[in-house]
Amino acid sequence: MAWMVRALAGPVLWATLFSGVYALHGLGCARGWQQQPVLWGDLHHMALWALWGAGLAGHVMLVRTMPCDQGIRRWLIVAGAWIGLVSSAFTLFPVTILSTCL
Repeated sequence: MAWMVRALAGPVLWATLFSGVYALHGLGCARGWQQQPVLWGDLHHMALWALWGAGLAGHVMLVRTMPCDQGIRRWLIVAGAWIGLVSSAFTLFPVTILSTCL
């Protein structure tokens, strides 16, 4: 049963990160974070980049802790970890980099 949890960890982390980034985007737009300068950008983009970066780091940690055994269980764990990483990288890139508040 533990292998099933590990196989679903990547997609669950992606879903959590997806929800968190979009929630943070809405919150930042509603509170006017895009007008508050921070370092080389604004507070809105810094918050989005920080959350996205932390999520990608979590995905990389999942990918780096692959099991050593063989068989379908290992393949499912590896596939889940890579699916989560690639999904988080590609689906959240436009939101964090090109986010605009109208």
